[in-house]
Amino acid sequence: MSQTTTKPARRGRRPLARHGSLKSPHPLSFLLKVVGVMVAVVLVSGFGVAAYALTDLTTSYVDDAVELEGQDSVPPDIGAIETGVDLLIVGTDECEPQFAGYFGARCTGADAGGQLNDVNMLVHISNNPRRVTVVSFPRDLMIPIPSCTREDGSTTSEMSKQQINSAWSYGGLSCVAKTISALSGQSIPFAAKVSFGNVINITDAIGGVEVCIGNGGIRDRYTNIDWPAGPRNVQGIEALQFLRTRHGLQNGSDLARISNQQQYMSRLARKLVSEEVLTDLPTLYKLAATAVDNVTPSQTLTNPLTLVQIALAVKDVPFDEMVFLQYPVNADPADNNRVVPNYAAAEEMWAAIAANVPLKVTNDPNRGGGVITVEPSAPAEPAPTPTPGSTEAPPPAETAVELPNSIPGTTAADETCSAGNLRG
Repeated sequence: MSQTTTKPARRGRRPLARHGSLKSPHPLSFLLKVVGVMVAVVLVSGFGVAAYALTDLTTSYVDDAVELEGQDSVPPDIGAIETGVDLLIVGTDECEPQFAGYFGARCTGADAGGQLNDVNMLVHISNNPRRVTVVSFPRDLMIPIPSCTREDGSTTSEMSKQQINSAWSYGGLSCVAKTISALSGQSIPFAAKVSFGNVINITDAIGGVEVCIGNGGIRDRYTNIDWPAGPRNVQGIEALQFLRTRHGLQNGSDLARISNQQQYMSRLARKLVSEEVLTDLPTLYKLAATAVDNVTPSQTLTNPLTLVQIALAVKDVPFDEMVFLQYPVNADPADNNRVVPNYAAAEEMWAAIAANVPLKVTNDPNRGGGVITVEPSAPAEPAPTPTPGSTEAPPPAETAVELPNSIPGTTAADETCSAGNLRG
């Protein structure tokens, strides 16, 4: 394993590797969606239930909080965060006893054990005007990993090229945040971790999520899926099966799986803003209690006021300004089963995000083999009617930045179905 720190060249594009308008949401819906109903459900309980419940719930939530290298917890002020926000969400595949049997050889074979950060999402909330961009990093991405500090205070060596989902093994949540910060150039003050088993518990708390299966159905012997085409409410182990399926998708790659996971997040948002969740206080409290038992936050996220600030920061962001992107990659010349960063396209993406302008995805999601687009199930909200006699001109429309075609993505306003594969 190389110990050099030479960064891969940022020039020279290669073809993309194979593997791999609705109403504005409720003020709390974005956090509930993107964090996978993790951190901000505590916030929901604070608004929907008595204040004593919030204190009671957050006690256990704070106990296991993780310190991020170079990030101190600062008492927030009342009101929305005035600057942009970067929040890292990490999903791990640890072999929890009650779910280990569903992971097959990963948890029962000779190489069982350990944890991998298989889901890595960087959530960026821009400042004035507020927009939200979620960048997912493929688990097969080969990148440099910096020196990290373990819980016992020891440090690891820098590595020039390792798979991104190994970062957890070198220093847990803090090392994942440090690795993605180095890759993206973004400061990451907030982070939270949830295991795949935790996702099951959280999804069950809201009665499941209705997803859409296309292409005749999904069959995946690795995750024990054999589902017909059409809408399907997934909860319990089915939620985990849906999020993990890869062979059940047309492309059969980790990159296709990311697109399918983004479908889940968008549909979760719609479930959470529905009256059956947000107006049902017992459901909200159950959701909050489940989340705090299933989430490990960074110490910077343990102050409830910080969660309030983040929620206030996104309260007016419409679905079409919530963009889900996949970090751009090229095929790894050393291994056809791995990918490496497309630094040129990534630089364009980060620059567009920093400019805080509307983002236009030019990559056709139907070509990725993970999802297919469908007609919206609900009509778009009509444009507001001008007030009679009003002379106030509407604000000029902002010019969208077209992202490189090598960057797959969708918005939360788009509707997609799984690009099913019956040969998986």
